[in-house]
Formats: sequence, structure tokens, C-alpha cells
Amino acid sequence: MLPQIHILMATYNGAAHLHEQLLSIASQDHANWALWVSDDGSTDDTVAIVREFADAHPSRDIRILTGPGKGAAANFLSLLCHPNLPEGHVALSDQDDIWYPHKLSHALTTLKGQTGPAIYSAQSRHITANGTPIRHSRIHKGQPDFGNALVQNRIAGHCATLNPAALTLVRAVGPVDVPFHDWWLYQLLTGAGGNTVVCPDVVLDYRQHDGNVLGGNQRRLAGVKRVVGVLGSKFSTWQRQNIAALDLARPVLLAQTQRRLDIWKAAPRWGFGRVRASRQIGMTRDTGPATFLIRLAALLGRL
Repeated sequence: MLPQIHILMATYNGAAHLHEQLLSIASQDHANWALWVSDDGSTDDTVAIVREFADAHPSRDIRILTGPGKGAAANFLSLLCHPNLPEGHVALSDQDDIWYPHKLSHALTTLKGQTGPAIYSAQSRHITANGTPIRHSRIHKGQPDFGNALVQNRIAGHCATLNPAALTLVRAVGPVDVPFHDWWLYQLLTGAGGNTVVCPDVVLDYRQHDGNVLGGNQRRLAGVKRVVGVLGSKFSTWQRQNIAALDLARPVLLAQTQRRLDIWKAAPRWGFGRVRASRQIGMTRDTGPATFLIRLAALLGRL
């Protein structure tokens, strides 16, 4: 029998699509779930919709919590590190997706037998705001690795599921200040020697609209913008935030991960010494051209 799982949902002004997502949660073929919602100060009907859903499922553990008001990443990490959250499996949920009925059972079955820290992710079908299918998410090449995690995220936060050991690991570090919670989870798990399982199966519809924190990466133009962004100041800021968080996480990181961080921090700020350091610690993206751009960013001091 698959275990109970706590669904953690971060919300903010999500009334437009929240009801459809809650219905998809209620329709899961794995019925042993609880739902904790952390709202970041919505001014629409988001909280009222969740309360109505809770009233319709009185036997469920459905809670509405007050978020820290610092954005999606901080909101999700506050949920993961909430002192009253019991140990066990947790699944992260966006407020505007549509889960397929097997979403939870697929994640739990995939994680079954994992004794060390492990995180699950899978693929999605991208849809428009009104539900029209667009395309499927891109499957990354190669294997998950800490060097890759430093410069690329492979974990889709809207379908990420953590086993109990992974949750314990996250809570041991605490709610750090990072730009994206899913990218942080990928970095932390790989840096601590955990297992990252990214399945090719499609388990949800991922709604694309103007309110997305970070939308899908399939459109060719969007891909160009993301690549060019590696050379911009925003990516550099994200890097500094992530490295600072990893420094705080040193007590749980592997010795080899700590050495990689030391090499990177000791490297020249720009130039060929920076490029050599990026190679030495294994900074690579999943395609050759994208990795070349990382080397160029290192050369120019953008990493």
C-alpha cells in the first residue's frame, strides 16, 4: 500500500484557475492525501475557494496557512519547513495546473524503495490559459549532477515529490533565500548525494499565462531569451543567491561538493581562470551550445 502524502500548495491571487486544480487533486487515484495551502496575501477569492473545498471534504486534513509574503520560492520553502508538517512524503503543487488522476500514485510508486534522500519530477503538457494544448515539456539530455544543477534546473516544481529522507534534508537546512525553490531542491539533493529521478511520463497539464513565475521553455524564441539571459545580470544574481544558500547548507553536503564550492569561490572573478574553474567543478548544461554559453559567461564574469 502506498503511504500518505502531504500536498503543499503555494497560492497568490489564483482564483481564476484554482478550482480546476483542486478538482484534479480530489480525483487522484491515490486517495490517501492531505492538503496544506499557504497563501501569500491574495486579494481575490483564492482563500474562499480553498475554504469551500475544505468544507466539501471534512474528513481531509486541509489547512490554510499564511505565507511569508516574499514570493513563490519563500512560500514553498516555508511550507516544507513548517514546524507542524509531519515527516513523510510531500508533493508540491502550483495553483493553476491540472493533475492527471495517476499523478500522485506515479510519483509514490517511482520513489518506492528509495531509502536515501530522493526527489521525483516528470513531464507536463503545456496548455493555454483557457486549456488549449500547446506542446509537451522538453526532456533534458544526460544525467542529473551537481555541476549541472549549478547552472540548470531539471526539477519541475509543479510536479516535484520528495520522499521522507529528502524532506528531512530540506528541513535540516531551513528556508534559505533562493530565486527558485525547485532549482534549490535540485542543487541541494545532488549536492548532498541524494537521488534525482526525472521521469519521461506526462503527469499534468501546465497552464501558460501571464501570471506564471517562470513559464515553459519550449518556444524557440523563449529558448533564445533564456540562453541570452545567462549573460545578463539577473542570472548572475541568481547564481550568487544559490551559492550563498549552498554555503549555509555545507553541514549536509558531500565533502566533494564542498570542495567544488571552494574551488569556485577561490577562482578569479572573470577570465580564463574562471573558465577553468567552471570546467573543474563540472558546470555543464545538457547541450553543447548551452555549455559553451556557460563558459562564455564565466569568461566575462557573469557567473
